[in-house]
Amino acid sequence: MSDASEENIQAELPEPDRLEGFAHPRKTLDFVGHASAEQALLKAYTSGRLHHAWLLSGPEGAGKATLAYRFARFLLAREGDGDDEAADSLVIAPDNRVTALVGALAHPNLLVLRRPWLADKKRLATAITVGEVRRLRRFFGHTAGAGQWRAVIIDRAEEMNASAANALLKNLEEPPANCVFLLVCCAPGRLPVTIRSRCRILKFAPLEAQELETAIAAAYRAAGREPPLSERVRACVPLANGSVGRALRLLESGGSALYDRLIRLMARLPELDHEAVHALADELSVQRANEAYELFFELVSEALVRIAGHAATGAGAVGAEAKLAQRLRDTHALAQWALLWETIQRAKAEADALNLDRKNLVLTTFFRLEETAREVFA
Repeated sequence: MSDASEENIQAELPEPDRLEGFAHPRKTLDFVGHASAEQALLKAYTSGRLHHAWLLSGPEGAGKATLAYRFARFLLAREGDGDDEAADSLVIAPDNRVTALVGALAHPNLLVLRRPWLADKKRLATAITVGEVRRLRRFFGHTAGAGQWRAVIIDRAEEMNASAANALLKNLEEPPANCVFLLVCCAPGRLPVTIRSRCRILKFAPLEAQELETAIAAAYRAAGREPPLSERVRACVPLANGSVGRALRLLESGGSALYDRLIRLMARLPELDHEAVHALADELSVQRANEAYELFFELVSEALVRIAGHAATGAGAVGAEAKLAQRLRDTHALAQWALLWETIQRAKAEADALNLDRKNLVLTTFFRLEETAREVFA
């Protein structure tokens, strides 16, 4: 079976980098923000000195994979060898044959390495294994047309295990001609220095609010869906950390409404509305509320960080968090608040590992908030 056929089958299975209900980054043609990263790739290509390996680094959901596929389409659509000074954009027409082939993971000159689907276990692998990286041998073994480019996308690169990283390193040390490696990565510190040193690094900053709203609308259009009302979008934007993927997840799971409930309860600290706390814990503990349960702990964690940051610097809080930050009276209070964050993180990890009662964990989280607020609030 060819690599293209294998990838086509993989594309129909659950994918680690796709949000349910939305187009995969390889099918996303609109690209919002990060103009400097896009221009760096274009300039390197038109100069005739395109580096063979690029590390696209930044927060999850910021558009790294979207740009990787965008550049792959651009390269694969080039004809002949030599530089192309006429190219002034990475845009490829939607009706271009390459666009369709990349969208279907069927282009013979494109290889995507990612965590594979384990059919026998009915789940995604926990890492990109050396077996995945060894597919490069067969990929480079077939002959590309004269002057044609080949592209390898590794998404997400930090998910390679040690053996896979070592196997990739050998290819980066002796890259084939006219081949570009695009490593999509959220945590570059988890990659070996030997790999990072062989890549040009493109850093992705969080999107600004207006860019994020534009990207959200584009994502809904690409999925053939009506964008949410602007009020809902604006409520989610401050909580999205500049990430399109995070914003879409918040919108799809009622994240802004869940945050409103959380912050209303926190605003009353050190007192708690125990009836409302128990009601929320009941809702989050049922099996069908998996997404909301995980999101709740993300929202709690991020709110604690923003409150501490605002108390220290006077900036960064969302809405009512600023008033809570003003009540952290001194450096000792900040230290206790940081310890609370650490305790909640550790308790959540332990509950996940041991499959502990969810309702009890939610209640305990609020009780810890209550106890710490009694100690540190002015």
